[in-house]
Amino acid sequence: MSSRFARFRAGALLAAVALFLSGCGGVGGGDDDEGASGGKVSLTTMGFGVEDEIASTRVDLANKAIAPSAAKLGGNAFDPQQFLSAVASDSAPDLVYMDRQVLGTYAARGTVDPLDECVEKEGIDLDQYRDPALEEITLDGKLFGLPEFYSNRVLMINDASLESVGLTPDAIDTGDQAGLTAAATKLTKRTGKKLARIGFDPKIPEFLPVWAKAYGVDMLSEDGRTANLDDPKLVAALEYSVSLIDAQGGWGSFKSFRDSFDFFGAKNQFATDQLGAFPMEDWYLNVLADNSPDVKVTVAPFTDAQGEPINWATGSAWAIPSGSKHKDQACKWIKTMTDSPTWIAAAEARKEKRDGEKKPFSGVYTGNEKADETIFGEIVSLDDNPVFKNAVDGVLEAQDSAFSTPASPAGSEFRTAWQDAVNRVLSGKQSPADAMAQAQKEAQQALDNAAK
Repeated sequence: MSSRFARFRAGALLAAVALFLSGCGGVGGGDDDEGASGGKVSLTTMGFGVEDEIASTRVDLANKAIAPSAAKLGGNAFDPQQFLSAVASDSAPDLVYMDRQVLGTYAARGTVDPLDECVEKEGIDLDQYRDPALEEITLDGKLFGLPEFYSNRVLMINDASLESVGLTPDAIDTGDQAGLTAAATKLTKRTGKKLARIGFDPKIPEFLPVWAKAYGVDMLSEDGRTANLDDPKLVAALEYSVSLIDAQGGWGSFKSFRDSFDFFGAKNQFATDQLGAFPMEDWYLNVLADNSPDVKVTVAPFTDAQGEPINWATGSAWAIPSGSKHKDQACKWIKTMTDSPTWIAAAEARKEKRDGEKKPFSGVYTGNEKADETIFGEIVSLDDNPVFKNAVDGVLEAQDSAFSTPASPAGSEFRTAWQDAVNRVLSGKQSPADAMAQAQKEAQQALDNAAK
């Protein structure tokens, strides 16, 4: 681990909770002041919900770590305005769960605490966490959160769709612009004037950072203070990704058809031959394994023009609001939530459930490298399912080339600026160059204001 995190090293932290795509508990302080003397308190949370065994197993262990106290969990998504209002009115939650890309915004505003004391007091072993995940939540040398899931971006290819047009998975190569455009066009299928299959979905605006990296551009400087959104290489990356959509009929019909997908169901776009390939987060393998375990899917790395693999990894984090009334219990809880033994217990619970359903277990990708070593070395067993075994191996290989977006004091505003720019291009309101020039001004102004 790099020296920038050395100051936080110590041992281990006891607390637990989590799952992707989850929501919130209450907003406000604990029940009373008993926590100061070691009595029972009820921690309030925002941004997380208990929706499956991955979450419930970890929450149970985290609550056990702070017993007789416990955390109250609801199901609402993180709401920036609600959070800031709660902090301003002295009714902040004890715990908050948010996207790592925007945590720096709240750290810069002083609405979440640095975890120096938490890490030291609980002896949290920061070496267990992945460096790119820690880098996302370290601002000005201070750590402001503990990382949760670790979402890797890889290419997911629908083998059956490619076979239907005489292509093999190696035809989906993001490093070969002409070849990818040709493959996407060949895979595109229509019924009359309506799309029946998208050949290749570039996943913009969401995945613009990985396209930028493939073109040799870091959208944000390493210190999180300077935007590079008007870089000609980034404009070229946007032009090309938009051209892929244009080659398949344009944004209107493309988005309308994509929005009709049964994305999390048994009639998802892979099972129903509605999509040839796209870059996607690793967790979608679990969706496929659960809903359509017989699909034939190939996982490959996103690559640049030189064929080098690129993996933009991100996820969520737990943080402790500055107005939390029960910071010691909150610290112990998030330690347990993100600790290696807790993740392993959650993976074992998921494996047991999948085994009972006779479905493959494709693993849980976490920000805890130590946990993943056990999960994928001892718990995940896919020898009898070569399709998912190869897919999982592809994700694990991609982790070696992971990068993250640097923490920024205006992380939320920065992301809004470039996503809005891409949407203006897709809707035909601006050219890529004009849209990114505007985004550069908006983002840099936000970064400069935050620095003041």
